[in-house]
Amino acid sequence: MRHKIKGRKFGRYREHRKAMFANLSKSLIWHEQITTTLPKAKDLRGIVEKLITLGKKGGLHARRQAISYLGDSLEVRKLFSVIAERYKTRMGGYTRVLKAGFRAGDSAPVAVIELVDRDVDAKGQQLISHPIADAN
Repeated sequence: MRHKIKGRKFGRYREHRKAMFANLSKSLIWHEQITTTLPKAKDLRGIVEKLITLGKKGGLHARRQAISYLGDSLEVRKLFSVIAERYKTRMGGYTRVLKAGFRAGDSAPVAVIELVDRDVDAKGQQLISHPIADAN
């Protein structure tokens, strides 16, 4: 039995699960809205909220902690410049999970996870055309 064991396994080993959530986090930070299965969205919510809190803290140590999870990428720059400024006065609850029915192939419950007060134009934008990418 798995009493008092936090988190789901998703049928993956630890390194694969960590890489999956890092990639989902990067996609959510960049596009500000993604569609995934409901259990993944629920687990992703806590990870992204902690990353946004790191972005709000600012500073070198917080940036290095975010880089250790996401890798040195444009998403980290967006997290610390754009998203941290947007949620500067908000005390928490940066994401929302909306149920979106069931997937056609295997009837898995699907959800949309998005940032609250998101930039609607960010969804589907390529890495090259983003203002942060152009600045560096």
